[in-house]
Amino acid sequence: MQVNLAGAEEGPDRQMGLFGACTSNMLNMIGVGPFLSIPLVLIAVHGSKVLLAWVLGAVISLCDGLVWAELGSAMPFSGGPYFYLRYAFGEKTYGKAASFLVLWSSVLTAPLLIASGAVGFAQYLRYLWPTLHDGGLSLIAMAVCLINVILLYRRITTISAISIGLWLLVIGTIIWIIVSGATHVPFALKEQFSGGYPVMDGAFWKGVGAATLIAVYDYAGYYNVCLIGGELKRPERTIPYSIIGSIFLVAILYIAMNLAIIGVLPVQQSMHSSAIVADYMQAVYNVRYARIADVLILVAAFASVFAILLGFSRIPFAAAKQGEFFSIFAKEHPTKNFPHASLLILGVLSACACLLSLSTLISLVIVIQTMVQFLAQCVAVVLLRRSHAGKNNLTFRMPLYPLPVVIAFIGWLLILASSGVRNILLALAITLAGIAAFLYKSRQEQSWPFETL
Repeated sequence: MQVNLAGAEEGPDRQMGLFGACTSNMLNMIGVGPFLSIPLVLIAVHGSKVLLAWVLGAVISLCDGLVWAELGSAMPFSGGPYFYLRYAFGEKTYGKAASFLVLWSSVLTAPLLIASGAVGFAQYLRYLWPTLHDGGLSLIAMAVCLINVILLYRRITTISAISIGLWLLVIGTIIWIIVSGATHVPFALKEQFSGGYPVMDGAFWKGVGAATLIAVYDYAGYYNVCLIGGELKRPERTIPYSIIGSIFLVAILYIAMNLAIIGVLPVQQSMHSSAIVADYMQAVYNVRYARIADVLILVAAFASVFAILLGFSRIPFAAAKQGEFFSIFAKEHPTKNFPHASLLILGVLSACACLLSLSTLISLVIVIQTMVQFLAQCVAVVLLRRSHAGKNNLTFRMPLYPLPVVIAFIGWLLILASSGVRNILLALAITLAGIAAFLYKSRQEQSWPFETL
């Protein structure tokens, strides 16, 4: 059974298949994150038991992915979470406020998320161009955002082909990294299990928790397909399969890559490396191959900006088509049927956000999305199940329900708690501002909760 919200299915034709959806998810997930964060994970666990953090991160991501899969298959519309919360919490009451907050937060967080990939691209470029100053890095990051707007300024069938091409380059890079150190993987794997696990050591588990949070960030992006649900072939099948498949594939690649790197490089060197993959390739081969690897990582970072901008440009577009957001976001290209106004606006805002530091961008994105959307979606899937209790007519039902929902909810609470008081207060202020904007808009339109009796 699919929830039928009036007009939600309207828009571009459904032309992206399962393979294109998987590649879009994986491009969003990989990006430049794991190539930058491996040292951070090692520092958090003091150079040992890194495998545990990546496995736990995959488990949390899979549980949350099942939440997205059930919601997405029931409501396969571009703009995904806008519809999930609107329907689950009441189309004419609290759901209106919840969906408005998703729009409010997405217009703020999408440019931050896109900019984080662009800034990561610029930072890795510094390995090849050591004399590049901070101002030059910002300009390059801005250029990455604007170039991706140009690439996305076309119909979805062409975008699918570009996604697959970029996906092949990204996966090829990681496989090359893994193969280069494949003979060292058994040794590294043995080290991960040697000595056992200090189950009663609170400091150890605190480190594992910190490392797992970083791993979860690197897995994030498995839901990208839900943002373009209205452009997918057989979405009831494509959405859950692409989410689950991309999480499993990326988990295998991440774990194998980590084992290959820590099997070659000394732990202390890995923990303090600013370009760990380049250092790794230099140790295995030479400087020339390290530079080649760096170029391929730049492609991965560029590809992540491409995938994120593609997905998030559809959220305000879908809402504006329903009259729930600013009308300018509803404008489609006159001949190519894609939301060009939304794409242009988010692209320009992303370029402006490149003036912020990478750590600031990542912190703001995680906290705002968790507070406004991710926790609410865990509640939404429970409400959706209750509304269809006994009917057994949902297109996809997660296994072991409600355990995955509980694990995902606790995981997001831990992420929120670890982000620091300053970021939580800032996200809370943004949320309250969004509520105030919703109430003002509702009062002007005399709609809930100000409708005329």
